[in-house]
Parts: sequence; C-alpha cells; structure tokens
Amino acid sequence: MSFPESFLWGAASAATQVEGAWNEDGKCPSIWDVAGKHIKNGEDCHTACDHYHRYKEDVALMKELGLKSYRFSVSWCRVMPEKGKVNRKGLEFYQNLVKELRAAGIEPMVTLYHWDLPIWAQNEGGWKNRNIVDWYTAYVKAVVDALSDDVMYWMTFNEPIVFIMSSYIQGQNAPFKKDFLQIKSIIRNYYLAHGRAVKTIRENAKCSPMIGTAMAAGCYVPKDESTAEIEAARKNTFETRNGIFGNALWLDPLILGTVPDFMKRALKPEDLSIIRQPLDFIGLNIYQSMNAAYGEIPVQGTPRTVMGWTMDERVMYWTIRFFHERYQTLLMITENGIANPDWIMGDGKVHDPQRIDFMDRYLSNLKRAVDEGFPVLGYQHWSIMDNFEWTSGYEPRFGLIHVDYATQKRTVKDSGRHYAEIIRTNGANL
Repeated sequence: MSFPESFLWGAASAATQVEGAWNEDGKCPSIWDVAGKHIKNGEDCHTACDHYHRYKEDVALMKELGLKSYRFSVSWCRVMPEKGKVNRKGLEFYQNLVKELRAAGIEPMVTLYHWDLPIWAQNEGGWKNRNIVDWYTAYVKAVVDALSDDVMYWMTFNEPIVFIMSSYIQGQNAPFKKDFLQIKSIIRNYYLAHGRAVKTIRENAKCSPMIGTAMAAGCYVPKDESTAEIEAARKNTFETRNGIFGNALWLDPLILGTVPDFMKRALKPEDLSIIRQPLDFIGLNIYQSMNAAYGEIPVQGTPRTVMGWTMDERVMYWTIRFFHERYQTLLMITENGIANPDWIMGDGKVHDPQRIDFMDRYLSNLKRAVDEGFPVLGYQHWSIMDNFEWTSGYEPRFGLIHVDYATQKRTVKDSGRHYAEIIRTNGANL
C-alpha cells in the first residue's frame, strides 16, 4: 500500500505564535499578550512573525512547497474582543486568509482554540467560570458563520491536557495558576465547551463539516512487539498516572461516552448528552513517547531536541495504532516536528539535516501505519515557520521556513525543500 492520493500533506501554526498585530483592528489582549516576566529572554508575542500583515507572502511560500493543507488557529481575542461583541474586522482577516489559501489550492483547517484566552474572560475566572461554555459557544458560532462556506475541517481545541494541566496545576503556562482544587470544574467546563462547539458547527456550517479535536497524544512505546509488552504499553497510554495524565481522561467522555474515575463525581448524568457528540476524526499531536515524558529514558545520552524532548520515531506508529484500536475513528496527524538551533549560514541558506532525518524517521512510521490499514487523513508538520514558542520565546525553531525576527525575512530551509519532495512524490521517496 501507499499514501492515498487524497492524503492531506500540510503544515500548522497557531494565532498567538505567528500573527503579531496584538492590539490592531480591535483585537483585545490574550493571556499570552500579558505574560511578561514568564517569557524567556524577556520576549513577547506582540509581533511574532507578523503573519497578520504578511499572510499573502506566507501562503505563496506554502504553495511553493506544494502544501495540500494548512492548519491554523483563529484568535478568540481578535473575533470577540469583548464579551458578546463580534469584531467584524477580526473575522475579515480570517476570511481573507481562507480565500488566499483556496486560491492557492490549499485546504484550510481551523483550530478554534489554541490557548489564547481573551483577557476579559480570564478576568472573570477563565476556565473556572461555568459561563465560559456560553462565551465559547457564541465565539464558535461567529467563526462558523463567517468561514464555513470555505472551511470544511474544524478542530474544537488544541491539547486540552496542556492548556488545563500545565496552566492550572503546574502553573507553567498562561495564566500561570495552581488551582488543583478547581481542576475538575475546569475539565468539566472544557468537556461541555467542546460538546457545545461540535453541535454549533454541525447546526450552522454552510458546507458539510469534518469535525475533530487535536490532542497532545503520545503513547507508551512497547519495549518489543510481544503481546505482553504491547498490552502493557496500551494500558499505560490511556490510564497512566491514576488517569489524570492518561489520554482516556481527555477523550473517553467525548467519544465513548464513558467517564474516567477521576471525573465521576464532577459530572452530572445529563452532561454526557452534551459532551458526547459525533466526531469525524481525532487529531494527534505527536512528538515524544510517554515513556520519555515520564522519565523512562533507557540510555544515557539519548538524543534530545532543543525542547529537551527525546526522539523515538516508533511513537508515531504506536500512537496511531493504539488510538484507532480504542476509538475506531479516522485520524489526522495535526502536529509533529522538531526544534533545532537553526540559523542562516554563510551561503545564505539554512541547512538542517537533523530535521530532515527526524522527518524521514517519523514519516516512515506513519507510512507503516497507513500500509497496515490504519485510516489517516493527513499529516500537518509543526510548524510552517519559526515562531513564538510560548514561555520559551523565540529560541526554539520548529519551522520549515526560517524567520529573521529583526527583518521578518523568510528563508525556506533544506527541510522545507525536502518536505516539498515528499509531498510531490506522495511519500514514495520515504
């Protein structure tokens, strides 16, 4: 077998990480715009890649690379800068971006929430406030009304485990809180917001939608391919750490309609009728294995990226396999990539052989999954360009395209050219 002709080779970004224009055309600040001292090197996301003003140039580069799809997020702050107020100028930016993508033959894929909570919502309690479900639903309705004539693919949230656990338990991401006693209420609000969002898209989309959600969805990689090791890895993938950090907590209620023990007392019986809505696919953001994330490093000196993440390409195959076997639905690789210390070299180019090797290793495992019949819609490389990497600032570079932040000059890296050839051959050169 090989990749189907309809396979959606693409790349991804997020509004806060690339757009800039943080206070233009009616946009309100997000919790990341005011993160201040929490950002490495005293940096901020206020200009980032200036994609807001340079989106036509960026789409032209996507077309040059042969991208079939582009996953981006819409900024809630740009669309709804005040509670109940829709900002037409903010929506216009996304309408123009979508039209530019369509003209370039690139399928737009919208993520509705990629961590950039409006400051007005945070001031009223953010994800701790039950009313956020209504606020989010109103925002989703505004975006669907504006974009659904040209957008088919929708994702309700990006990585809830990160924007909830890292933000409200560990205090490492905006809004930098430690509210463990409220965590069950926060998770319940997320569940309900997701369910309401799916229902809103289904009821209001102008063209038939494909709806999913994007999960930080690594897995435990089995030590070998014996039945015992595979079953142990599968169990740990969904139930590890008393269920709090396992994948089951974030997906079982949405898809299976079952409630993990951790949340049983927090949900009302009628909640599941809202939470469990039919999904067309699950988005998988895959970087490192859960073995590594939880400190199980088999060999000293194991290769690590600039983010400190270990490289084990097998995680791509096993995540796809475990998730499909559990949830029996279509899958999309919504993020996968590597942070490198890239720079413009003396010949004016960016040579990044480590990213090329990483890409080939992970995509070969994706190919194995596809060859074995697991249904994968597409692959979105993270990221299309170097960008603001949250509290790490601009030091990590994930992009296929290098960005000189002083001049905003774009330079396609060697990996970008390599990926273009993978797209051109539909993965035949892997």
